[in-house]
Amino acid sequence: MIRFLLAHPLTRGLDIDDPHTTEIRRQIIREKSFLRRIYHEWYTAIASELSTRKGPVLELGSGPGFLKDFVPNLITSEVFHCRGIDLVLNGTELPFADGALQAIVMIDVFHHIPQPRWFFTEAARCIRPGGIVLMVEPWLTVWSQLIYTRLHHEPLQPEAKQWEFPNSGPLSGANGALPHIVFARDRIQFEREFPMWQIHKIEPMMPFCYLVSGGVSSRSLMPGWSFRLWRGLENLLHPAINNLAMFAQILLIRQ
Repeated sequence: MIRFLLAHPLTRGLDIDDPHTTEIRRQIIREKSFLRRIYHEWYTAIASELSTRKGPVLELGSGPGFLKDFVPNLITSEVFHCRGIDLVLNGTELPFADGALQAIVMIDVFHHIPQPRWFFTEAARCIRPGGIVLMVEPWLTVWSQLIYTRLHHEPLQPEAKQWEFPNSGPLSGANGALPHIVFARDRIQFEREFPMWQIHKIEPMMPFCYLVSGGVSSRSLMPGWSFRLWRGLENLLHPAINNLAMFAQILLIRQ
């Protein structure tokens, strides 16, 4: 009932695997001022990380976003055709030559990849040594687990023994706990299986802002002008971020 009441009127009842829903989500991100500020912050951080790197950059899951406004030469992609996309592809089969890319970036995409090992292998083939994978993903904490299990539509399975999950749909198939499973719980296993990838940074962040923004599927709970107040509160609570974060920025470097 709570999810229904909070659902954004433009997306209520829509199939999230329908490309039309992605088009609507693009509209929502641009029109919701609080949410747009969050994406500006994430995109600015990504652009800063890429500013000293030369070479092609691929974004996975570009559909609803506008990262190309910050990284003009970005190669955008999505798993289905929609406006503003350069390529239709998935993260496990990339149409690039060996070492052709400097970086792969993504926001809220990795936990939708049902065969993450295939992604790490394919990304290692396409990204040249010294290149990066940079992602913003859901992160598992005491607080986020409470929120994601009660207010979010995507599956969250922190107890999953396998990294893989059923491919029920391009966007509906997911395990929101996957980033934490791979890069925290099973970090030693990841480093053993993929020595070509160094986990350079895991930065837990943003315990409240995305929640009160309503994201791309719910109504905004706060006006845009209050963004700085909420970010100030999050900064004050930073010492407890490992228990409060709902997202993390994860940076992998190709060895």
